[in-house]
Amino acid sequence: MEDKYQNEERYFKAKKRVEEIKGFYGNLIAYIIVNIGLLALNLVTSPNHLWFYWPMLGWGIGVIIHGMKVFNYMPFLRKDWEEQKIKEFMEKEKENQRKDNWI
Repeated sequence: MEDKYQNEERYFKAKKRVEEIKGFYGNLIAYIIVNIGLLALNLVTSPNHLWFYWPMLGWGIGVIIHGMKVFNYMPFLRKDWEEQKIKEFMEKEKENQRKDNWI
């Protein structure tokens, strides 16, 4: 029974991870398409005054942070980071207690 529970838990975690990755790539594709459109609009309407790079820069920073969050370059931004750290510290404490019991 517990093995089935663990398999379900791993499945839902993996599914959630896939959804996060899909969300990032959706954001990236929208960023590329919209900014190509803004570039074209800028060049057609006011080629002497370039403004397209401002929204590109702002949204680009957001895309970079999103990617860093999704691909664990900034794990503290993830919702489950706190829970993972708690588990990690509990495991370390458990390991330290085992070592102390052997002495």
